[in-house]
Amino acid sequence: MDIINIRRSVRKYQDKAIEKEKIELILRAAMQAPSARNQQAWRFLVCTQKNKNFELSEATPNMKFLKNAPLVIVFLTSLCDLTVPNMYCQDLSASVENAMLEAASLKIGSCWCGTYPNKERMENVRNIFSLDDNLEPFAVVGFGYPLEDDAFKFIDRYDENKIINVGEE
Repeated sequence: MDIINIRRSVRKYQDKAIEKEKIELILRAAMQAPSARNQQAWRFLVCTQKNKNFELSEATPNMKFLKNAPLVIVFLTSLCDLTVPNMYCQDLSASVENAMLEAASLKIGSCWCGTYPNKERMENVRNIFSLDDNLEPFAVVGFGYPLEDDAFKFIDRYDENKIINVGEE
């Protein structure tokens, strides 16, 4: 699966909208992620409004680049749908990664903005989108066609020193 090797955080985007069909493909990939006991307690806020993306970029320091993102997806946890509450972080993380891999396969760049468990960031997102108390912001991801030509270049991150091998004696 070569796409894993070329996915990168992309923070500079062309001023070009992402087609609705491609947004749907990204969301479909997100929903294919595994979830504990198949709880699928995720929800997806899709924002293509430049003023909202700009507002996000101004509200939170790690989201400055979103002012130029043609698409922002906020990955949310539906608190009333949790059947395995202590596992939703893994569920949503897998969903975010699936979405970003699908985007890369479509030559769309993405960058995951850490949101959960930072209460201030979560509250900023909640306020900007007027979310009800049942929806908890987990991650904010900016998407767009990369401005730079080498956005998907392979960088080898393999490091044998990070492996703890418990094998045969």
